[in-house]
Amino acid sequence: MKKKFLAVILSAAMVASVVAGCGGGAADGGAASNDAAADSSAAADDGAADDAAAADDGAAAEEEAQAVTTVGDPNGTHLECWSFVEAHNTFYAKMVDKWNEANPDRTIEITFTTYPYESNHTKLLTSLQAGTGAPDICDVEMGQVPNVYEGLDTWLYPLDDAMAPYAADMLTSRLDAYKGSDGKQYGAPFHVGATVQYYNMAVLEEAGITQEDVDAVVTWDDWAALGERYLDAIGRPEGKYWTSVDTGGVDWQWIAMAEYGEDWTGGSADAAANVQLESVKKMLTMEQEWVNSGLAEVSPDGHVDLEAGFQNILDHNIVSFPKAMWYMSRFINYMPEEKGNWYIAKCPVFEEGQDCSVGIGGTGTVVTAQSVDPALAADFLCYAKMSPEGETMIWEDLGFDVCNTSLWSDDAFAHDESNQYNTFFRNYPYDVLNSIKDQIGTVMTVPISPTINEQMCNVTLNDILENGVSVDEALQTAQDVISLEQ
Repeated sequence: MKKKFLAVILSAAMVASVVAGCGGGAADGGAASNDAAADSSAAADDGAADDAAAADDGAAAEEEAQAVTTVGDPNGTHLECWSFVEAHNTFYAKMVDKWNEANPDRTIEITFTTYPYESNHTKLLTSLQAGTGAPDICDVEMGQVPNVYEGLDTWLYPLDDAMAPYAADMLTSRLDAYKGSDGKQYGAPFHVGATVQYYNMAVLEEAGITQEDVDAVVTWDDWAALGERYLDAIGRPEGKYWTSVDTGGVDWQWIAMAEYGEDWTGGSADAAANVQLESVKKMLTMEQEWVNSGLAEVSPDGHVDLEAGFQNILDHNIVSFPKAMWYMSRFINYMPEEKGNWYIAKCPVFEEGQDCSVGIGGTGTVVTAQSVDPALAADFLCYAKMSPEGETMIWEDLGFDVCNTSLWSDDAFAHDESNQYNTFFRNYPYDVLNSIKDQIGTVMTVPISPTINEQMCNVTLNDILENGVSVDEALQTAQDVISLEQ
């Protein structure tokens, strides 16, 4: 057991370092993952991960808390909640007041502690394994889910009963990402993370491209052709591109897999990983061709979700790219001068009729089996993250595309002119989300996922997009390396 636990801790450390380079980003130097960056940037607080260090015989990483606060009824049940994003705890704290007002016979007081990304997860794993010291509620970033779910119901408390009042309105594909191998729900999501296409319409209109032209795009070939038209219209100046492609993240590959209904592991934790999927080959081949033709550049610093990426967008060096809806917060926090310029649309597909989106990033908050009152903790958590009241605050405070679909067509919610996200973009984000409601795929995060991400981000994507290595050769090399890890 000791050896097994050490492997879990090492895996946690690896996830922290891998996703920091592969999926996340923040203006202050790299976040722990897409969602760690997404969640924290919503409040300009990025929850960045420290460089991962190898654990020594199960020793936890530094556990210095960044912020501690207690709110609620001092006469109510006292709970502990940990997160790696202060903005999350601020949100939860607001929901404590709403909960106590609505539940005077079940009031709570919660002490919220914000830890650095790695410390949050390593400390949680240590306490779960020890059987003592765990909080009642804890945020778990998507990349850490396989580690924290290791113990399932011996470590965690299922949320199925607590979420029953809201389950019918929750997006099933997003809930599925936080289910255990036993089919029970263990994590409560913050957002869908639906991938959409962003377009700088202000720049495109100067080149004679209209919103109708953008709306007419269906396939990636259509999108690339529109990009060629744009570049021709502006005379193809040096440093100007249609888009940028990533070497520091696998979002583009996730989109391709979702469109073809594929997954690195077929969605199973026990299946052998396969990075030589046709969907992945098609996407990488397109990306390589775009770079070679000058339609695309390689994203500065590896992807659009770092300071260099924000500046590249501000300089109008790229004018269209796919990213999750949580990227809206990046415009608000890091590119406010772009207000009124950008339009959100469906992602292109390879073949008409395919799913056109995938949920990217995520924080699945859990209730531990060590909770002093797990049923109460679960009821509060699901109220905070799934009820219309909680989801409304998530949208207003954090800017996330919420999972409670009953709100998507609620005019007062989706078209609220006081909401900063509704007024920043040229169209209403939830109109787009409604249009793709049944076309959002899922790529599962399983124990081998960190190894896949590490190989893709550190080697494979650079070989293909920077060094011109053939797609088949680079993916075969990646497959050989990853297969040795299983």
